[in-house]
Amino acid sequence: MLELVRSAASLFTLPSSSNEQTGLVVGLAQNDEEIELIQRLRYDVFSGEYGAVLGDNSDGIDRDDFDPYCEHLMVRELNSDRVVGTYRVLTPHQAKRAGGYYSESEFDLTGLGSIKNTLVEFGRACIHEDFRHGGVLMMLWSGLAEILKQGQYEHVFGCASVSLRDDGNTAAKVWRHVRQDVTAAGTPRVQPLHRYPVEQLDSELPAEVPALLKGYLKLGAKVCGEPAWDPDFNTADFPMLLSVSEMGSRYRKHFGFSV
Repeated sequence: MLELVRSAASLFTLPSSSNEQTGLVVGLAQNDEEIELIQRLRYDVFSGEYGAVLGDNSDGIDRDDFDPYCEHLMVRELNSDRVVGTYRVLTPHQAKRAGGYYSESEFDLTGLGSIKNTLVEFGRACIHEDFRHGGVLMMLWSGLAEILKQGQYEHVFGCASVSLRDDGNTAAKVWRHVRQDVTAAGTPRVQPLHRYPVEQLDSELPAEVPALLKGYLKLGAKVCGEPAWDPDFNTADFPMLLSVSEMGSRYRKHFGFSV
C-alpha cells in the first residue's frame, strides 16, 4: 500500500472488536492482492449486511468493470493489518478511458455543464461494522483530499446511498431536509435516469438523516438533484457535488487546503 496519511492513537483512536485503542493508516492499493481485500470487504458489507444483489459473485468479491480504472483508497488497522474502510476514486482522465463515470449509469450529468469534464468521482464507500465511529471516515477523506491536492482537482461527485429497507421513510426524510437547496436557483442539477418517487412517501414518519450524508453536507457538499433508484442495492441514491473552493473553512484547514 502507498501510504498517504498515518494516524497515531493520539489523533484517531477507535475501539476494535476487543475494545483496544489502535491507530490507522490510509493509502492507495498497489497490487491485486490489496484490491481483492478491498473487494471482499465491499462484498461482506453490501451483500452480507445490506442484502445487495451483486450478480453471480459467489466467490465473495464485489467487482465491476470500473474497478480497473479507479484508485482504491484503503484504511488499515495498524496492529492487525485488516482493511477496515475503502473508497474508490475515478479521475477525469481515467473516466475517459473507462468510457464515462459509474454515476452515468444512474444520472444524466449534462446539467453540470463544463464541470462534468473535470469531475473526480468517489464511490463504493465502505467501512467495517466495528469501525463506524468517525475516525475511519475522516482518514478516507484525508486520503481523498491528498488526491485532490496532488491532481489540483476542484470538483468531486458521488452518491449518498440511503437504504430502502424501511420502505423509503429515511429517503423521504432526507429529501425533505435538502429539497429547498436542491431547487434553489443557480444550483447545478443532474437528472436521475430511474427516479425514486420520494415525494409519494410519508416524510413525517420517524427517521434520521444518515450520518454519512450529514458528513457530506458539513463538508460543504450539495445534493444536486432528485434521488435515483438502485434496485440491486435497494437504495435511493442522492447525487452529491463538492467543490473544494466551497468547502467549509474548518475542513479546508483540516485537510490542508489553502484557506
